[in-house]
Amino acid sequence: MVFFLIMQGNMSRKLHARRIEGIDKNTWVEFSQLAADYKAVNLGQGFPDFSPPHFIQEAFCKALNGGFSKHQYTRAFGHPNLVKILAKFFGRIVGREIDPMEDILVSVGAYQALFCTFQALIDEGDEVIIVEPFFDCYQPMVMMASGTAIYVPLKPREGCGPVLSSADWVLSPEELASKFSPRTKAIVINTPNNPLGKVYQQEELQMIADLCIKHDVICISDEVYEWLTYDGTKHVKIASLPGMWEHTVTIGSAGKTFSATGWKVGWAMGPGHILKHLKTVHQNSVYHCATAAQVKQCSFVLGVNRLSIICLCHVLPPLFFLCVVLPDTSFLSGLYLELHYCL
Repeated sequence: MVFFLIMQGNMSRKLHARRIEGIDKNTWVEFSQLAADYKAVNLGQGFPDFSPPHFIQEAFCKALNGGFSKHQYTRAFGHPNLVKILAKFFGRIVGREIDPMEDILVSVGAYQALFCTFQALIDEGDEVIIVEPFFDCYQPMVMMASGTAIYVPLKPREGCGPVLSSADWVLSPEELASKFSPRTKAIVINTPNNPLGKVYQQEELQMIADLCIKHDVICISDEVYEWLTYDGTKHVKIASLPGMWEHTVTIGSAGKTFSATGWKVGWAMGPGHILKHLKTVHQNSVYHCATAAQVKQCSFVLGVNRLSIICLCHVLPPLFFLCVVLPDTSFLSGLYLELHYCL
């Protein structure tokens, strides 16, 4: 009888933590199931209906057959070869030297990079500005970190006419500035934007940057679609603007770049003093992502006297290749990069 009462008491206790209240419903879980049930075309999630580039599939096969080490643990925060490639490549884009071991975290997709960012940086009482419309995970991730989401909308530009393009959706400088307060810890932007497709222009990013610097706020810049720009539109990384490297966590995705979303390889990039906190969350949750998936991302092609790594291939126009040629002693002498832009 005593045992029964104890069990009854335990069973009546609330099982779930308060931090997950109100976030149990997920748009993509529901709509993906509906699309599957009714055999509908799923336009909601960002995955294509075609295979990744052939060379990247071959690279995955080679990684899987590359010996025992490809099936075992690797460095927790990213395979050394992969973080070195990412550091060299993005260092040229942002115009600074990136420390591959301190400034980059390889994650289980961009989703986990975002989760680590919010968990590591947002505390109870902190406010996070989210630009609307937004990818649905930002809000629950802020809530799960005990933060408060503050919204600011993109609105159609005045006098833009009856036919809108994504570029016609803009932020009001006054409205955006009014959202910053002493409690503001971060702002989340997504460029190119999902769902609008808007690519923020440099002037718009500079407006956001000025406010981040003024209020000492971190910009969480979700750039998973950075290679999907068209009609001459240029993607600008907000981390490349003066003073913004120290205020920005940039989120990237190999899955989106290579049309291989199910392989789940992403990364967070930023200054070491910020990234170290993301790494704390990462090492105490997933620890690291699949070794073979990271090695595949390097796309190893062995030669007689050199190692060629083809990485970050954008298969839609303009065709974009990054080729890193490594002699046999390259891990001692450093990386040599060649960029090839093919139209």
